[in-house]
Amino acid sequence: MSRGRFRLFVPILGAALFSVQPAAVFAQDGAAAIDGLSLPGISSFASPRGDEPLATSALGEITLTAQLTDKGSDIGRGLVWRVFSPEAGPDGKLPLVASAQGGTSIFQLPPGSYLVHASYGRAGATKRITVGKQGKREGLVLDAGGLKLDAVLSGGVRIPPGKLTFSIFEADTGSDSERALIIPNVAPNSVVRLNSGTYHVVSKYGGVNAVIRSDIRVEAGKLTEATVEHRAADVTFKLVRDAGGEAIADTSWSVLTESGDPLGDAVVGAFASMVLSEGDYTIIAKNRDRIYQRDFTVVAGRNQDVEVVASEAAALDPNEGAD
Repeated sequence: MSRGRFRLFVPILGAALFSVQPAAVFAQDGAAAIDGLSLPGISSFASPRGDEPLATSALGEITLTAQLTDKGSDIGRGLVWRVFSPEAGPDGKLPLVASAQGGTSIFQLPPGSYLVHASYGRAGATKRITVGKQGKREGLVLDAGGLKLDAVLSGGVRIPPGKLTFSIFEADTGSDSERALIIPNVAPNSVVRLNSGTYHVVSKYGGVNAVIRSDIRVEAGKLTEATVEHRAADVTFKLVRDAGGEAIADTSWSVLTESGDPLGDAVVGAFASMVLSEGDYTIIAKNRDRIYQRDFTVVAGRNQDVEVVASEAAALDPNEGAD
């Protein structure tokens, strides 16, 4: 019963629009320069080794810069730099020899070959560099952009941010037919930095069945804004002795789809509120040893209160009811 759509807005140029996000996803840039090396996750790297001070006269200076695209300007902030020795240590991990945060960074390192990784939010790139006695400059192209997500109800009505979340997955499924989760619980209107490519986005309004899925394309150097339209509504239930009366406490609630399938676990309380996709449902109310039911319809964008009257007409045989 879930239906909706994404509206993509005109991408906006500029790295300054991207908010800071934790680095977690690695993408390799300049594969030829790395000679086919496949780097492990950051947790597989060894801790920095710096037991003995190095003579500064024996160090070479290298300046590292990063750009979103090959013709873009240098990123001024939000980068995390990590420099590794290309040779694995006794523990099988690549030793981390230096790190820095911010924008363009300068490192003083002994001459030799290194692997440098730059992460920018969830985007990243890796490159092999060589440090000599003469100062030099190296640039990494991240091939990254930004994604900003939001959602509305039918007619453009805003959804309370606290009831809305997004999750971003890889677009392709793996051998288990599942998509790898990249970022869970993304808040609406936050900007996520990602390497360019297509991503599978899941929008969830509430905690039941109002879910919309779509594939979104992120372009390097641009901010893509996407808005999903949920066809759902917020519904509140209460059990009363008479129409318009006070809600009866200690009531257990269950919602069934039109085909009779239960939606989630039962909710206990005088009032039960949940977001449901548009469609037809049956609400089951259990109070003490009595069970009552009522059919109702959810109309997209129209929040409503549904009363179940504790009458003989609405009562069920406990042996046939649902908990």
